[in-house]
Amino acid sequence: MMASRPTPGPSCAMNTSTVSPGSQMPNMISVEGFRIRTQKLPILKAEPIEEMSRRLGIAPPEMIFGDNQITIEYEKKDWGITFNAFDALDRVDKTGASMLKVAHSKEWQKSREKTHEGIKEVVKPFDWSYSTDYMGTIHADSRPFEPTTKPIPIELLKRPDPILFFDEVVLYEDELADNGIAILSCKIRVMPNRLLLLSRFFMRLDNVLIRLRDTRVYIDFETKEVIREYLSRECDYETVRQVIPDPNSCPFRVRAAR
Repeated sequence: MMASRPTPGPSCAMNTSTVSPGSQMPNMISVEGFRIRTQKLPILKAEPIEEMSRRLGIAPPEMIFGDNQITIEYEKKDWGITFNAFDALDRVDKTGASMLKVAHSKEWQKSREKTHEGIKEVVKPFDWSYSTDYMGTIHADSRPFEPTTKPIPIELLKRPDPILFFDEVVLYEDELADNGIAILSCKIRVMPNRLLLLSRFFMRLDNVLIRLRDTRVYIDFETKEVIREYLSRECDYETVRQVIPDPNSCPFRVRAAR
Protein backbone atom coordinates (compact mmCIF):
# COMPACT_ATOMS: atom_id res chain seq x y z
CA MET A 1 0.00 0.00 0.00
CA MET A 2 1.38 3.41 -0.91
CA ALA A 3 0.32 7.04 -0.52
CA SER A 4 1.16 10.38 -2.02
CA ARG A 5 -0.04 13.92 -1.40
CA PRO A 6 0.21 16.17 -4.49
CA THR A 7 0.71 19.83 -3.65
CA PRO A 8 -2.70 21.34 -2.79
CA GLY A 9 -4.11 23.74 -5.34
CA PRO A 10 -7.19 25.89 -5.75
CA SER A 11 -10.55 24.28 -6.28
CA CYS A 12 -12.08 24.53 -9.71
CA ALA A 13 -15.60 24.19 -10.96
CA MET A 14 -16.54 20.76 -12.20
CA ASN A 15 -16.96 20.40 -15.93
CA THR A 16 -17.79 17.32 -17.94
CA SER A 17 -17.50 16.40 -21.57
CA THR A 18 -19.13 13.34 -23.10
CA VAL A 19 -18.69 12.06 -26.62
CA SER A 20 -20.62 9.89 -29.00
CA PRO A 21 -19.66 6.20 -29.44
CA GLY A 22 -16.85 5.68 -31.93
CA SER A 23 -15.37 9.13 -31.41
CA GLN A 24 -11.66 9.36 -30.69
CA MET A 25 -12.19 12.15 -28.17
CA PRO A 26 -11.83 10.87 -24.60
CA ASN A 27 -14.48 11.19 -21.93
CA MET A 28 -13.36 13.77 -19.41
CA ILE A 29 -14.29 15.35 -16.11
CA SER A 30 -12.50 17.84 -13.85
CA VAL A 31 -13.17 17.99 -10.12
CA GLU A 32 -11.30 20.10 -7.55
CA GLY A 33 -8.17 20.37 -9.65
CA PHE A 34 -8.08 16.74 -10.78
CA ARG A 35 -8.70 15.94 -14.43
CA ILE A 36 -9.90 12.42 -15.26
CA ARG A 37 -9.89 11.16 -18.84
CA THR A 38 -10.86 7.83 -20.38
CA GLN A 39 -10.40 6.65 -23.94
CA LYS A 40 -11.98 3.58 -25.55
CA LEU A 41 -11.13 2.62 -29.12
CA PRO A 42 -11.42 -0.58 -31.20
CA ILE A 43 -9.04 -3.54 -31.01
CA LEU A 44 -5.66 -2.86 -32.58
CA LYS A 45 -5.18 -3.85 -36.21
CA ALA A 46 -2.42 -6.08 -37.59
CA GLU A 47 0.28 -3.44 -38.11
CA PRO A 48 0.11 -1.86 -34.63
CA ILE A 49 -0.07 -5.35 -33.10
CA GLU A 50 3.08 -6.39 -34.91
CA GLU A 51 4.88 -3.26 -33.73
CA MET A 52 3.73 -3.80 -30.15
CA SER A 53 4.86 -7.44 -30.27
CA ARG A 54 8.27 -6.36 -31.53
CA ARG A 55 8.66 -3.82 -28.73
CA LEU A 56 7.39 -6.14 -26.00
CA GLY A 57 9.19 -9.26 -27.19
CA ILE A 58 6.11 -11.43 -26.60
CA ALA A 59 3.07 -12.41 -28.65
CA PRO A 60 0.09 -10.17 -27.84
CA PRO A 61 -3.23 -11.35 -26.39
CA GLU A 62 -6.12 -12.25 -28.69
CA MET A 63 -7.85 -8.95 -28.01
CA ILE A 64 -5.63 -5.99 -27.27
CA PHE A 65 -7.03 -2.49 -26.89
CA GLY A 66 -3.73 -0.70 -27.28
CA ASP A 67 -5.26 2.79 -27.55
CA ASN A 68 -7.48 2.44 -24.49
CA GLN A 69 -6.45 4.21 -21.32
CA ILE A 70 -7.49 5.95 -18.12
CA THR A 71 -5.54 9.01 -16.98
CA ILE A 72 -5.75 11.02 -13.76
CA GLU A 73 -3.81 14.28 -13.55
CA TYR A 74 -3.52 17.03 -11.00
CA GLU A 75 -4.04 20.38 -12.72
CA LYS A 76 -0.65 21.78 -11.70
CA LYS A 77 0.96 18.96 -13.68
CA ASP A 78 3.06 17.86 -10.72
CA TRP A 79 1.34 14.48 -10.47
CA GLY A 80 -0.39 12.05 -12.80
CA ILE A 81 -1.03 8.35 -13.39
CA THR A 82 -2.14 6.44 -16.49
CA PHE A 83 -3.31 2.87 -17.04
CA ASN A 84 -2.65 1.47 -20.53
CA ALA A 85 -2.21 -1.91 -22.22
CA PHE A 86 1.40 -1.63 -23.38
CA ASP A 87 2.87 -0.82 -19.97
CA ALA A 88 0.71 -3.52 -18.38
CA LEU A 89 1.94 -6.16 -20.84
CA ASP A 90 5.50 -4.98 -20.34
CA ARG A 91 5.17 -6.23 -16.75
CA VAL A 92 4.40 -9.79 -17.92
CA ASP A 93 7.25 -12.21 -17.15
CA LYS A 94 9.30 -12.67 -20.32
CA THR A 95 11.75 -15.23 -19.00
CA GLY A 96 9.33 -18.15 -18.90
CA ALA A 97 10.19 -18.71 -15.23
CA SER A 98 6.59 -18.20 -14.10
CA MET A 99 4.97 -19.79 -17.14
CA LEU A 100 2.19 -22.20 -16.21
CA LYS A 101 3.46 -25.71 -16.95
CA VAL A 102 0.32 -27.33 -18.33
CA ALA A 103 -0.50 -29.28 -21.44
CA HIS A 104 -2.60 -26.43 -22.80
CA SER A 105 0.46 -24.25 -23.33
CA LYS A 106 1.24 -26.00 -26.62
CA GLU A 107 -2.34 -25.48 -27.79
CA TRP A 108 -2.03 -21.81 -26.90
CA GLN A 109 1.18 -21.48 -28.93
CA LYS A 110 -0.55 -22.94 -31.99
CA SER A 111 -3.53 -20.62 -31.58
CA ARG A 112 -1.22 -17.58 -31.48
CA GLU A 113 0.34 -18.59 -34.77
CA LYS A 114 -3.10 -18.63 -36.39
CA THR A 115 -4.46 -15.52 -34.69
CA HIS A 116 -1.51 -13.25 -35.46
CA GLU A 117 -0.13 -14.63 -38.73
CA GLY A 118 1.39 -11.24 -39.56
CA ILE A 119 3.88 -11.51 -36.71
CA LYS A 120 6.98 -13.02 -38.26
CA GLU A 121 9.37 -13.00 -35.31
CA VAL A 122 9.85 -16.09 -33.19
CA VAL A 123 8.58 -15.30 -29.70
CA LYS A 124 10.55 -16.58 -26.73
CA PRO A 125 8.87 -18.46 -23.86
CA PHE A 126 6.96 -16.20 -21.47
CA ASP A 127 4.03 -16.22 -19.07
CA TRP A 128 1.32 -17.09 -21.58
CA SER A 129 -1.43 -16.29 -19.02
CA TYR A 130 -0.46 -12.59 -19.37
CA SER A 131 -0.40 -12.20 -15.59
CA THR A 132 0.75 -8.69 -14.70
CA ASP A 133 1.49 -6.87 -11.46
CA TYR A 134 0.90 -3.52 -13.19
CA MET A 135 -0.03 -0.69 -10.81
CA GLY A 136 -0.26 2.13 -13.33
CA THR A 137 2.28 4.36 -15.04
CA ILE A 138 3.37 7.37 -12.98
CA HIS A 139 3.94 10.45 -15.14
CA ALA A 140 7.42 11.91 -15.50
CA ASP A 141 8.35 14.44 -12.80
CA SER A 142 5.49 13.23 -10.59
CA ARG A 143 6.07 12.74 -6.91
CA PRO A 144 6.59 9.02 -6.24
CA PHE A 145 4.33 7.05 -3.94
CA GLU A 146 5.58 6.53 -0.40
CA PRO A 147 4.94 3.46 1.79
CA THR A 148 2.06 3.85 4.22
CA THR A 149 -0.08 1.74 6.51
CA LYS A 150 -3.11 3.96 5.98
CA PRO A 151 -5.88 2.00 4.25
CA ILE A 152 -8.35 3.20 1.67
CA PRO A 153 -11.40 4.50 3.63
CA ILE A 154 -13.94 1.89 2.58
CA GLU A 155 -16.67 3.34 4.80
CA LEU A 156 -16.55 6.65 2.92
CA LEU A 157 -16.88 4.78 -0.37
CA LYS A 158 -19.99 3.00 0.94
CA ARG A 159 -21.84 6.29 1.24
CA PRO A 160 -24.67 6.82 -1.27
CA ASP A 161 -22.91 9.81 -2.82
CA PRO A 162 -23.97 10.86 -6.33
CA ILE A 163 -21.82 9.45 -9.13
CA LEU A 164 -20.54 12.32 -11.26
CA PHE A 165 -18.64 10.10 -13.65
CA PHE A 166 -18.22 6.37 -14.29
CA ASP A 167 -16.43 4.40 -16.97
CA GLU A 168 -14.97 0.96 -17.59
CA VAL A 169 -12.05 0.37 -19.93
CA VAL A 170 -10.76 -3.03 -21.08
CA LEU A 171 -7.03 -3.11 -21.84
CA TYR A 172 -6.59 -6.69 -23.04
CA GLU A 173 -8.25 -10.09 -23.03
CA ASP A 174 -7.31 -13.64 -24.01
CA GLU A 175 -9.26 -16.91 -23.82
CA LEU A 176 -6.09 -19.00 -23.29
CA ALA A 177 -6.76 -21.34 -26.22
CA ASP A 178 -10.37 -21.84 -25.06
CA ASN A 179 -9.17 -23.11 -21.70
CA GLY A 180 -10.13 -20.12 -19.57
CA ILE A 181 -9.73 -16.37 -19.66
CA ALA A 182 -7.24 -13.65 -18.80
CA ILE A 183 -8.49 -10.07 -18.76
CA LEU A 184 -7.19 -6.72 -17.54
CA SER A 185 -9.74 -3.95 -17.12
CA CYS A 186 -10.14 -0.67 -15.24
CA LYS A 187 -13.19 0.91 -13.64
CA ILE A 188 -13.37 4.42 -12.28
CA ARG A 189 -16.11 6.26 -10.41
CA VAL A 190 -15.97 9.89 -9.40
CA MET A 191 -18.02 11.35 -6.56
CA PRO A 192 -18.14 15.02 -5.43
CA ASN A 193 -15.50 14.52 -2.71
CA ARG A 194 -13.47 11.52 -3.86
CA LEU A 195 -12.76 9.01 -6.61
CA LEU A 196 -11.85 5.35 -6.80
CA LEU A 197 -10.13 3.55 -9.66
CA LEU A 198 -9.93 -0.24 -9.74
CA SER A 199 -7.54 -1.96 -12.15
CA ARG A 200 -8.18 -5.71 -12.06
CA PHE A 201 -6.33 -8.57 -13.69
CA PHE A 202 -8.41 -11.76 -13.58
CA MET A 203 -7.21 -15.11 -14.85
CA ARG A 204 -9.03 -18.44 -14.84
CA LEU A 205 -7.28 -21.47 -16.27
CA ASP A 206 -9.88 -24.22 -16.21
CA ASN A 207 -9.07 -27.06 -13.81
CA VAL A 208 -5.75 -25.44 -12.91
CA LEU A 209 -5.74 -21.99 -11.28
CA ILE A 210 -7.67 -18.79 -10.56
CA ARG A 211 -5.67 -15.58 -10.10
CA LEU A 212 -6.71 -12.04 -9.12
CA ARG A 213 -4.51 -8.94 -8.97
CA ASP A 214 -6.12 -5.64 -7.97
CA THR A 215 -4.74 -2.11 -7.96
CA ARG A 216 -6.91 0.56 -6.35
CA VAL A 217 -6.24 4.29 -6.55
CA TYR A 218 -8.20 6.45 -4.12
CA ILE A 219 -8.16 10.26 -4.19
CA ASP A 220 -9.64 12.60 -1.60
CA PHE A 221 -10.38 15.88 -3.39
CA GLU A 222 -10.44 17.92 -0.19
CA THR A 223 -7.10 16.81 1.27
CA LYS A 224 -5.49 16.05 -2.13
CA GLU A 225 -4.35 12.73 -0.70
CA VAL A 226 -3.79 9.81 -3.08
CA ILE A 227 -3.64 6.23 -1.79
CA ARG A 228 -2.67 3.31 -4.02
CA GLU A 229 -3.27 -0.25 -2.85
CA TYR A 230 -2.15 -3.48 -4.55
CA LEU A 231 -3.49 -6.93 -3.66
CA SER A 232 -2.66 -10.28 -5.24
CA ARG A 233 -4.57 -13.52 -4.67
CA GLU A 234 -4.63 -16.92 -6.33
CA CYS A 235 -5.99 -20.36 -5.58
CA ASP A 236 -6.15 -23.70 -7.32
CA TYR A 237 -9.24 -24.19 -9.45
CA GLU A 238 -10.65 -27.17 -7.55
CA THR A 239 -10.56 -25.40 -4.18
CA VAL A 240 -12.56 -22.49 -5.56
CA ARG A 241 -14.99 -24.80 -7.31
CA GLN A 242 -15.77 -26.60 -4.07
CA VAL A 243 -16.83 -23.43 -2.26
CA ILE A 244 -19.05 -22.17 -5.09
CA PRO A 245 -22.62 -23.43 -4.72
CA ASP A 246 -23.96 -25.80 -7.32
CA PRO A 247 -26.21 -23.63 -9.56
CA ASN A 248 -28.63 -26.55 -9.84
CA SER A 249 -29.18 -26.42 -6.08
CA CYS A 250 -30.27 -22.77 -6.01
CA PRO A 251 -33.83 -22.28 -4.70
CA PHE A 252 -34.62 -19.87 -7.52
CA ARG A 253 -34.19 -19.75 -11.28
CA VAL A 254 -32.09 -17.20 -13.08
CA ARG A 255 -33.49 -16.16 -16.42
CA ALA A 256 -31.61 -14.35 -19.13
CA ALA A 257 -32.81 -10.83 -19.85
CA ARG A 258 -34.54 -10.33 -23.18
